[in-house]
Amino acid sequence: MSNRRHALIALAGSSVLGPAQAQSATPVQARWLREFSPSTLSASDQLRELRWFAQAAAPFRGQRIKVLSETIDTHVYESRTLARAFAELTGIQVEHELLPEGDVVRRLRAQLLEGQPGYDAYVSDSDLIGTHWRYARTEVLSEWMQGAGREQTLPTLNLRDFIGLAFTTAPDGRLYQLPDQQFANLYWFRHDWFTRTDLRQRFQARYGYPLGVPLNWSAYEDIARFFSEDLQTLDGRRVWGHMDYGKRDPSLGWRFTDAWLSMAGQGSPGYPNGLPIDEWGIRVEQCRPVGASRERGGGTNSRAAVYALERYLDWLKRYAPPEALNMDFSQAGPVPGRGEIAQQIFWYTAFTAAMSKPGLPVNHADGRPKWRVAPSPHGAYWRDGMQRGYQDVGAWTLVRDLPVDRKRMAWLYAQFCVCRTVSLKKSLTGLTFIRESDIRSEALTQLAPRLGGLVEFYRSPSRVYWTPTGSNVPDYPQLAELWWQHIGRATRGERTPQQTMDALAADMDAVLDRVGKAQSSPCAPRLAPLSKPAPELAVNEKPPGRTIEYEQLLRVWQLGSDVK
Repeated sequence: MSNRRHALIALAGSSVLGPAQAQSATPVQARWLREFSPSTLSASDQLRELRWFAQAAAPFRGQRIKVLSETIDTHVYESRTLARAFAELTGIQVEHELLPEGDVVRRLRAQLLEGQPGYDAYVSDSDLIGTHWRYARTEVLSEWMQGAGREQTLPTLNLRDFIGLAFTTAPDGRLYQLPDQQFANLYWFRHDWFTRTDLRQRFQARYGYPLGVPLNWSAYEDIARFFSEDLQTLDGRRVWGHMDYGKRDPSLGWRFTDAWLSMAGQGSPGYPNGLPIDEWGIRVEQCRPVGASRERGGGTNSRAAVYALERYLDWLKRYAPPEALNMDFSQAGPVPGRGEIAQQIFWYTAFTAAMSKPGLPVNHADGRPKWRVAPSPHGAYWRDGMQRGYQDVGAWTLVRDLPVDRKRMAWLYAQFCVCRTVSLKKSLTGLTFIRESDIRSEALTQLAPRLGGLVEFYRSPSRVYWTPTGSNVPDYPQLAELWWQHIGRATRGERTPQQTMDALAADMDAVLDRVGKAQSSPCAPRLAPLSKPAPELAVNEKPPGRTIEYEQLLRVWQLGSDVK
């Protein structure tokens, strides 16, 4: 166990078996109950869950399953600790493999749609909900739990305790995936720098308004310029006002499909992803995607989308460390922890665990963070009712065309990884929360001051407005591949932003057409005819910058409202 985990879990407290419970637990159960502390369950209730898993797995003892998930701290804990615990407690051996998310998506699609041999279960993003709903190649869990998987469904699973269930439920009302981890994209900034009197005075004198959490992209850009160009150094060290990544890699596509365009104001108002045009620019009529290009009524090559790409490129090249241009998601995530970054417009909170390590220059000696998280600022085209930000929900997914006993074993392991016996400990390890009971726990209350506003976000009514890719995307694997390839050409200077988005929109239309012909669903894509798009309304893309004090914003945020 790392020093960070020791420190966090010590802060959160622990629970132990009483004498009577210790006598009734086997040595193996007692050892793992010590590992799975703290928990929102009593030790006796934890023991009852462990016994249920052993009994439900009895017909499968000595067998082996293979599952796949992406490489983040939460899944590392599952692969190294929970897989071993499950094997010792149930007799079912688990090979829990970890790969980058792009590879996970490709392997899942190859198994679902091409019949290639693969895995017994996946943890894949709920971004694939539109794919699963239309192709019908994965188990519908709401039916599985009442049918072939009923005997292997944990009586204390308590689905209503999961905070991300709405995102893994398709428009047909059926549950396709079981949430395993969840994290949001939020604005990240150095609270200690933003509250320094000397820096506040210099910023006010230079830009005419207070240094604070930016409410719009104009303020974000001014703050980026202030640190990268006006200051350049702080306390003898080179500093930067922005951080991002630009390597031509699958993760570059996530930077855009994960709400970059919607933060700029591309898309329509409407929860959760915009109606009729979502954050990818896909237009949906009834339940059918009809196009991504403006020529078919979509928005992927709209002025708002092009503006988003222009700002991304400009900020990356002017205000971020030079090496950021050649970094991917995994390489860029820990960079703010080095102590030279002032802010990041949206930062994946999956990196909170890494950012909380003792000894980092962004943390005080006692472990308290010098940084905070807040809602990301909006671009010039953003209007009330549009998507506020992105939230990732990695969720257990069962492949339909597998022997039923293999699915039953995989389902047992999936539930073990999310049951209340282990979920709080897993949450403390990876800081990706899935259960309301964990979020409201005393352990998280004690830990909140060390997580820079993350706990406050998840306890806020506002959290539901940070949403994953929705059901409008009918084939996530195929369409997501297009984004990083096209955006990568822009980062390398091969195309202008307008050329990039025009080409991307045209290729998306072509893929939507192919997917529509391959799907039998009544909600399969059907392209709208080409037509001349209407002129777009002119918008001031550089309005005056607006900021807010963090403490004031936090109060508004906790009320579930937005800053006007």
